[in-house]
Amino acid sequence: MRLRRLLIAVLLAAPGGAWGEDYAQNARAVPPAPLHEAVLHLSGDPARPVDLVVTLYTPDGAGPFPLAVVNHGVNGSKERPADMARHRYTYAAYYFLSRGYAVALPMARGYAGSGGGGGHYGCDLAALAMDNGRDIEGVIAALGSDPRIDTARVVVAGQSFGGWNTLGVGALSPPNVRGLVDFFGGIRTSGCGGAAGGDDGSLIEAAGRLGSTTTLPSLWLYGENDSLFQPSVWRPMHEAYARAGGRAELVDIGRFMDDSHQMLSHPESIPIWVPRLDAFLAGIGMPSRAVFPTYMPLPVPPATHFAAVDDVAAVPWIGDAGRKQYEHFLTLGLPRAFLVAPGGQSAAADGGFDPLGRAYALCRNAHLACTPYAVDRDVVWVPPALAPRPAASHFAAIGDVDAVPWVNDKGRTAYTHFLTVALPRAFVIGTGGESLAAQGGSNPLARAMAICVSAGIVCHPYAVDNEVVWAAPPPPAPPRASGFARPADVAAVPWVNAQGRATYAHFLTIKPPRAFAIAPGGQSVATQGGYDPMARALALCRSHGFECRPYAVDDVVVWVPPR
Repeated sequence: MRLRRLLIAVLLAAPGGAWGEDYAQNARAVPPAPLHEAVLHLSGDPARPVDLVVTLYTPDGAGPFPLAVVNHGVNGSKERPADMARHRYTYAAYYFLSRGYAVALPMARGYAGSGGGGGHYGCDLAALAMDNGRDIEGVIAALGSDPRIDTARVVVAGQSFGGWNTLGVGALSPPNVRGLVDFFGGIRTSGCGGAAGGDDGSLIEAAGRLGSTTTLPSLWLYGENDSLFQPSVWRPMHEAYARAGGRAELVDIGRFMDDSHQMLSHPESIPIWVPRLDAFLAGIGMPSRAVFPTYMPLPVPPATHFAAVDDVAAVPWIGDAGRKQYEHFLTLGLPRAFLVAPGGQSAAADGGFDPLGRAYALCRNAHLACTPYAVDRDVVWVPPALAPRPAASHFAAIGDVDAVPWVNDKGRTAYTHFLTVALPRAFVIGTGGESLAAQGGSNPLARAMAICVSAGIVCHPYAVDNEVVWAAPPPPAPPRASGFARPADVAAVPWVNAQGRATYAHFLTIKPPRAFAIAPGGQSVATQGGYDPMARALALCRSHGFECRPYAVDDVVVWVPPR
């Protein structure tokens, strides 16, 4: 098999919107897994009935699933609440789906089709949170009639305005809610700007009031460069909440991109908050392990500062065509990912859900061993360690084509061609008789071995440049004749039908090394060449869902009838 140089480029339409916006909303980033979305109209607080729009997501299966309620923030623009889009696309919801939860996303009063209005609370921000909390309680109670949902096991979470309302639920201490997750929660309201201390003082005072009546554990996540709630606000909020008796674990995520308030909009944040949330859920006895991992994008590697992201000349491995591809990549909107392969290939994807995962998939489909170079605005490249060059083994002369083990005539033809290409070069062979040649670049042997790994093939180096480096692995254990039948006795083969006997008759005509295996259902598998053909035959059987037993190896019947 000769190495082909491939250039992969996937350039999707870049989503509109500035860096600080929620690109998960703008790009309609939906995971490649069924959301089973339903739009419901449910009552809120029974004392103040209202029609609330609720989006419900459920993973595959009949349930009953524990419930996660994810409460929305507001965008702070001059857009009327009624014109706001329904809350749907958020990594917080996808996280809970990946952990096996049903996820409800209720719209607060007056937002995106929900009835009623926000009310007038002035500086009484605790009352605002608790009134919205009563609506959330009403949604949870209404979902209890769905047999797929276990409303005795509930987690309530929210971001920004939704995080504040989550703390309002906690102040009511509902018995079926196990814990609260506050992502940079708070509220800014024009009705409190002129009061002593303004919004900041009112938030701190209200946090203490909410903490004084809650019995529920909570996880708070805030950042140092939050555009709405600076550390001078959220640290005193947490202190007031805890001092009043609230159980709150505070996580300072530090600085995140341009604005930590946008954390849940970017997959780069996933390595920051997912482990903390997993630990919190496990600590309150709720599911915390990924049972449906396709709902979450791949974690983004940390920036390595290998080079400036716009330094096109610094990108390793690729040639002029690849550098033009990278220049175009730099013009794309976020999110985006650029991967490189040792042979000079590149893969790029942008927009939507998990561009890093999609770029990896392109590489796998082309049997390329790719490594991330840049994601969004960061270079994440880590130079891999080069595969050491084996010493010459003197197994055979470099030009002795017939000496190459394991391969068939096609493999020998590939090796003959390998001898004609310029240095540097490498030739490797797989345990199934496969062969692969790589030429050019800084380390063709490392490239050939990496391609074998990506294709699921166990390879061994045979030749590098002008030297044979072959070191044969220990031979498999020799077959032991069982005495069950003569090898040529086709009629003696058990379990198989006429077609299976014809397959065995053909098996007897092929050259060793060879192996023949059979299964109780009458299936049969024959392999020839390579290293340990019987091991390959049994593995092939398992890959097709049936358990085979050895019948013959080379010219020996090894069959032992099962008890």
